[in-house]
Amino acid sequence: MQHADPQSGLTTTSAPLRNPAFRAIWTVTQISSLGWLVQTVAISWMMATISASDLMVALVQAASTLPVFFLSILAGAIADNFSRRWVMFAGHCLLALASTTLVVSVGLGFISPWLILALGFLAGCGFALNDPAWHASIGDILHKRDIPAAVTLTSVGYNTVRSVGPALGGVILAFFGPLAAFALSALCDLAPLGAIWRTKWHVRASPLPREKMTTAIHDGLRFTAMSFEIRSAVARATLFGLASISILALLPLVVRDRLESGPIVYGILLAGFGGGAFVAGLCNSFLRRIMSQNKLVAVASIACAACCLSIALTSSVAVAALALALGGAGWLITWTGIDVSVQLASPRWVVGRTLSIYYALSAGGMSAGSWVWGTVAQNYSLTWALEGAAGALLLVAAAGLLFPVRPWEEADQESSDFHPPDLALDLKPRSGPIGVMIEYSISEANIEAFLGCMRARRHVQSRAGAHNWTLQRNLQTPSIWTETFRTPTWLDFLRLNFRLTAADKYLVEQLHALHDGELPPQTVLSIERTTDATRARPIEVVSRPLR
Repeated sequence: MQHADPQSGLTTTSAPLRNPAFRAIWTVTQISSLGWLVQTVAISWMMATISASDLMVALVQAASTLPVFFLSILAGAIADNFSRRWVMFAGHCLLALASTTLVVSVGLGFISPWLILALGFLAGCGFALNDPAWHASIGDILHKRDIPAAVTLTSVGYNTVRSVGPALGGVILAFFGPLAAFALSALCDLAPLGAIWRTKWHVRASPLPREKMTTAIHDGLRFTAMSFEIRSAVARATLFGLASISILALLPLVVRDRLESGPIVYGILLAGFGGGAFVAGLCNSFLRRIMSQNKLVAVASIACAACCLSIALTSSVAVAALALALGGAGWLITWTGIDVSVQLASPRWVVGRTLSIYYALSAGGMSAGSWVWGTVAQNYSLTWALEGAAGALLLVAAAGLLFPVRPWEEADQESSDFHPPDLALDLKPRSGPIGVMIEYSISEANIEAFLGCMRARRHVQSRAGAHNWTLQRNLQTPSIWTETFRTPTWLDFLRLNFRLTAADKYLVEQLHALHDGELPPQTVLSIERTTDATRARPIEVVSRPLR
């Protein structure tokens, strides 16, 4: 909801702009987006004029999204283990390199369809590095209550630029040629480098050493796979990307073949798409008040389906522009809703990885969709491709029954305070495996509530890194229940506890409330040893109770 701020009069949607760091990065991001959109118009139209293949035209979209599919998960692990600010800087360096190389190539007259795709791929690598780090940094820069507003602002800002950039690109392309469009894009790509270099923000440092990349990726995949909210959001995003990318991938062909027009009309239609997204961003909070987030995303998919059908059947520029405005509104509502859902469901320690997995699979869906709908258009007809995409979008809307998008609920995803227990042995970080036993005394009246908490406890502990989690009941003293699990090393045990959020710790408080006894549940830590004569005998180390 948009509430007025009593001190500034700003609504919640614009409140994040009061933060200097967010405002600086957000502003230069819009400048960079403007350059990218101008370049996209020029590069898509250039491909349509130098290549007779409908598939090559559609692959312009795939070239920039495919690296996100391949590299985002690695980039997310990098963003969670290194400075997100410097990861963003590296990503924008790749974007600047791609746009500068394009200017030089066009200026020298050395241009080909495959070079266009290669430079689009390089720019996609820049996006793959930058986007997870930037979106994860939003939670570092701002309070969690401002994350939905910040994500909406990011989408609204981009789509405001989208309403201007394509039209500007079409005008520049028509009157000054592609070289001027590419030169403007290169200049816009340099702006973020200076801002990121100068702007700093506080990030809570981990007391533990960095994870190996393979371990970090594995932990991110495990957490995502075990989080129903994130898993559903990612599945929905992948399906939506597969179907909805047809609008943008096939639009140059619609302009060239159905509307029989040139780059100015192409820019106008893209501006209509961005204008619809901008209006949807302004109305987003009102729409969320009148329907659930899951229904809103379903309606947005239906709006995109209506857009596909309209541009497939019309030969009027005005009708096509209105249809694209509807499609742009559906596009923004869907991506904003899913993005915020993933962010709010992710603890800070893994948010870069969950976002990167979401970006990777949604970009993979868009890359596959560009190829699928381009192939259908080339082998059958443009109308068939757009009508097929419309049908697919209706199925995506129905998929909300299987993959619901969670409501935007505020939860405390910050890591809770954890103090390592005192030990009688001097363990190394790689010492292990570590066994953990926690003993509870539960009365008969509290067993059902206890088992319910333990089901949640197993889920929480396992996705944070616990292995072989079990719950055992004492046959001789039935009121005694024992929770057990393992971690491969002592460092993994510490990571597990540092990863538990304040929301996860609330579960511990519930279990303590169900526990009978004057003392809290007792925790026993042990290190496993073999019975091999050449190895040390098993040694059990008992710590104080873990809080």
